[in-house]
Amino acid sequence: MTPASYTKHYTSAERCQQAVRNYLWLTRHATPIRLPALQAIGFNSLVFEFVEGRHVEPSDLLRLAAHLGDVHGATWLNTLHRARLDAAHVPGQGLEFADYCSSRRRALAARHAAGFLPTAADLDAAQALLARTASGPVAFYKDANPRNFLITADSIVTIDVDDLTLAPFGYDLAKLIVTLTMTYGPLPARTVREALDQYNRTASGHHEALGRTDMGHLTACMRLHDILTAPYVGRGGYQHRASDPQFTDARCGDSG
Repeated sequence: MTPASYTKHYTSAERCQQAVRNYLWLTRHATPIRLPALQAIGFNSLVFEFVEGRHVEPSDLLRLAAHLGDVHGATWLNTLHRARLDAAHVPGQGLEFADYCSSRRRALAARHAAGFLPTAADLDAAQALLARTASGPVAFYKDANPRNFLITADSIVTIDVDDLTLAPFGYDLAKLIVTLTMTYGPLPARTVREALDQYNRTASGHHEALGRTDMGHLTACMRLHDILTAPYVGRGGYQHRASDPQFTDARCGDSG
């Protein structure tokens, strides 16, 4: 019997090849990660194993937080301890990860132009927030939204590895928290704190230098994601901005 498969199409051969390079890098360095088996590579398409599972729900947050901490910790130990957030990282095999801030500065400027940061002062504050988060050990960011994971009977499967960038520890966890909030509604502050504890616990299992992300850093990353995802409200299951008044509990206050 032929295994069930899923074909993903790309807008260009280069985009397709970039996804392959990202896939191979993750399988080599992000060792706790599980990706669907790559079955075939076409000119502008990839054929993956079909995985039966469901997307992430709020009840999965603690499990996902522990998983992300494990993946980020392993990747830092395997390779990203050589990287810096303020410089491009070139691991080879045709890969180059841009520095953390450059592309996000451009994205924040675009949000300002589109009216999501209405004033120049708002843009300056967002840029300062970005600079504040650009510290600590280097992890990677792959857009940890609820649709980019599948919960199966026995594991967590990561899907959509088309884009990878450098990011500080906690940044992808913040994206997961913000997008869960935008999709399902407020998350209790206690749950968010527990998720951060889980993330730190598994990250520190790889090296004592890891697992030090504090709530102030996580909250700053969440605020950035709220701004950066604002254009997508009303699409992809995102029903609200995480900064809407009814979601103040999910933002956990500002501790540090």
